[in-house]
Amino acid sequence: MEADYTIIGGGVVGLSIAWGLLNKGRRVIVLDGEDGSFRASRGNFGLVWVQSKGMAQPRYATWSQTSAAAWRGFADRLGDATGRDVGLEQNGGYDLHFSEESLAARVKDYEGLKARLGGDYPYEVLGQNALHKEEPAIGLKVVGAILHHQDGHANPLRLLRALADDVRRRGGRVLTGRMVTDVTKAALFTVTCADGTVVRSTKVILSAGLGAMTLGPRLGFIAPIRAQRGQVLITEKLPKMINRPSLIARQVDEGGIQIGATNEEVGLDDRVTQPGLSGLAAKAIAAFPALARAQLVRSWGALRVLSPDGLPIYQQSDMMSGAYLVTCHSGITLAAAHATILPEWLEGTDKAPDLEVFSEQRFAV
Repeated sequence: MEADYTIIGGGVVGLSIAWGLLNKGRRVIVLDGEDGSFRASRGNFGLVWVQSKGMAQPRYATWSQTSAAAWRGFADRLGDATGRDVGLEQNGGYDLHFSEESLAARVKDYEGLKARLGGDYPYEVLGQNALHKEEPAIGLKVVGAILHHQDGHANPLRLLRALADDVRRRGGRVLTGRMVTDVTKAALFTVTCADGTVVRSTKVILSAGLGAMTLGPRLGFIAPIRAQRGQVLITEKLPKMINRPSLIARQVDEGGIQIGATNEEVGLDDRVTQPGLSGLAAKAIAAFPALARAQLVRSWGALRVLSPDGLPIYQQSDMMSGAYLVTCHSGITLAAAHATILPEWLEGTDKAPDLEVFSEQRFAV
């Protein structure tokens, strides 16, 4: 099999890039891992989120804003092509606070970032009374919130399915159950899988999440990636109770409420734990007391893909020209940018964004 691009990794990141390259007329083959692979795309919180990103690097805030602004058009194109509604809502999102001190500290941080962005950071502060008008189910322990108007959420599993469907519809190949074992380069790249599958292509994109920890150095990347566990809880389907998402809870388009998430440095361990789930439940009940009566139907743990500073990595290999590393924590938020803007960078067009701040050179020391 031959293609213009081989994409290693068939999650939201890899499929978003594949979708964008297919729109530019490129031949694309996506190699997706085995069922036992760690899969952030199937376990994440589904947020399209701008606030709090880029506090130390405003370019990340701008990149997130750019993607959030492109999300509606991206979702509509996917929906029109596949008939699948990805459940996008972008009516803003909350940063909930349980003390006046933490709220004031966060506002100070946001004002600093807003100034560095030239004022482009649309948020407002809601006191308890104002928040209660927006969210009647909110608890009295929540003293206030920051409402950021660029935030929202989507259904990540529907997004994953829609991307896979449309990549295939547009002529791309998505091969599942393919564990890549080797990548070499002569005139073309040769990508070999454990089952004997061999793909040759002009370029290779490594977007395999935590799989880049192993494959990255073979392609000449530093790939300083680590896993961080997040546990979540899911309730039964409930009548409308939460109008906007927060980092504590969101009500999905199907009615259930997703509660999350922990931030645990436990390596490659995606199990759930009783202390982790109990902590999530307690915080959710403090924010929305009515959840104390809700039935829980499932829980899971999944592993985030993080760089040392939490920012994405976009890097072309110095050792193997034509090999690219694309990895990030916010695969849902950045899906629209990866689908509509990143292909320009991969193709080296005059529309390519300046992504130098996200290169691996920041870790070279």
